[in-house]
Amino acid sequence: MAAPVEAKVKAASAATLLAGLAVALLNAIVADSSLLGPLPSWMQAPLLALAPAALTWLAGYQAKHTVRDVADPIQGR
Repeated sequence: MAAPVEAKVKAASAATLLAGLAVALLNAIVADSSLLGPLPSWMQAPLLALAPAALTWLAGYQAKHTVRDVADPIQGR
């Protein structure tokens, strides 16, 4: 039987989905560089690529760990 999906994985996946949707929505609404206007053009693409990854890391870091009942190989349980 497969182990349940950990809360950290669920949180990170949801954050990535929401960040990707936000970037797509902003791109559709503001189809010019005025949103990131203050940044140099060479920095805009890496920022858009790193934002979902940063939010994924943060969500995974903040989510609670899922406790598993695993037999201890040293104790023989």
